[in-house]
Amino acid sequence: MIDLEQRLLDAIDTDEIVELAARLIGAGGENPGGTEESVVAVLAEHCGVLGFEVDIEEVAAGRPNIIVSVGGAEDPGVLFIGHSDVVPAGGGWSTDPFVATTSGGRLYGRGACDMKGGLAAVVVAMAALKSCGAVGSAPVSLACLVDEEDTGLGIRAFVSAPATRSYVQCVVAEPTDLVTITGCRGAANLEIAVTGRSAHAGQPRNGRNAVSAAARIVVLIDSMAASLQSGAHPILGPATWNVGTIVGGTGTSMVADRCTITADRRLLPGENARDIAKRLHEDIVSAGIVTEGIGVSVSVAMEMPGFSTSMDSPIVDAAVTAVTDATGFRGTDVWTASCDGGFVARDMGIPVVVLGPGQIETEAHQPDESVSVQQLCDSARAYALLASRILARPGVMTKS
Repeated sequence: MIDLEQRLLDAIDTDEIVELAARLIGAGGENPGGTEESVVAVLAEHCGVLGFEVDIEEVAAGRPNIIVSVGGAEDPGVLFIGHSDVVPAGGGWSTDPFVATTSGGRLYGRGACDMKGGLAAVVVAMAALKSCGAVGSAPVSLACLVDEEDTGLGIRAFVSAPATRSYVQCVVAEPTDLVTITGCRGAANLEIAVTGRSAHAGQPRNGRNAVSAAARIVVLIDSMAASLQSGAHPILGPATWNVGTIVGGTGTSMVADRCTITADRRLLPGENARDIAKRLHEDIVSAGIVTEGIGVSVSVAMEMPGFSTSMDSPIVDAAVTAVTDATGFRGTDVWTASCDGGFVARDMGIPVVVLGPGQIETEAHQPDESVSVQQLCDSARAYALLASRILARPGVMTKS
C-alpha cells in the first residue's frame, strides 16, 4: 500500500467519529417534525473548525440542506450523500434515544445506524483526505439533506439547484454492513381518491358507493401486481404494488360518498411515477369503475427513483477494493429498499453505489438502534481510500 494511503488510514480517529456521531444523535432531527436544523448546526460548526467549505441552503422553513467540501472546484470530484433526519424515536427504548451511549463496542441512539454514524464517518474521512494532502483541484463533498425519511424535499432541491461543483462518482453513506450496493428499486406513494354520492343505506340505489368502487380498484391493482412478474429487472427483480390503506365512508347507515386508497409502487430504473399514475387511472376507466356518480383521481404523493450501476463501473471496483483493503472483502449486492441515490443517478447522471456502516434491516428504525463502533472506523477508512483513488485517476474513473 502506497505511503499516502497508509497515512490516510492512520489519520482515521475512531474516538472522533464516535464523538461527532454522538453529537449528531443528540441534535435529534425527527421526521415528520421538520427539526433537522439542529443537526445541520452541529455539522456546520464541526466542519467549519476543520476548515471545510460550508454551504447551507434552506429548502423549507427551518429545513436546510448542508454541503461541506474539501478541495477545489475546477475538476469533477467525489460526492457523498447523507441525510440529517431520523425516523421518530417511538417507545421501547432502554435509555433516552437522543442521548448517545456506548456499550459492548456499539454506539446507541436514534440515528446511530441510519445515519448519524455514516455522516460522522464521511466527515472524518474528508478530514483525513484534507490533512494528508490527498485533495487538489477536484472536490470531495458531503451533501447532508433534509427529509429523506418522508417526501425527499432535500434531495429534490439538491439535484435541481445550479451546479457549483461537478462530480464523477457518488457514494450514498446509508447502512449496508459495508456491502457495496450497486442498485435499488425506487418507490412511489400513490393516492387514489374515489368520490361517490351519499344516500340512505335503506335505499342504496339512490346513491353511488365510493367504497364499493374502491374495492374494485384494489382488485384491479392486485391483478396488475401479478402481471409485473413478467417484466422483472435482471438484477433488481420485478416492480411491485402494495395497497397500504383504504379509508372511506362516514357511517354504516349511509352510502359512502368518498374513499381514499394509498398504494406503494416499487419502481424499476427508468420508470416514472407520474406515468404509472396516469396508466393506473386509464386502467380504472377502462375497467368501467368510473361511471355516472363515481369519480376517481390518482396523484403521486412521493417518488424516489431507482438506479442500477453496472458491475463494470469503476465506482463499484473502487468501493469493493477500498473496503477490502480497509477491513476485508464484504462483497456486492442490491437493495429492496430505496434511497436518495436514485435522484443522483437519474437527474445528475452520476454513477452511484450505496456503502455504509450498520445493518438497515436489523439495527435501524427500531428501539435501541445501534451501530458497531468498529464498522464506523472501517467505513471511514474505506471512504478515504475510495475518494483518494478516484481523485488520483479522474480520466479512468469517469467511465460509468
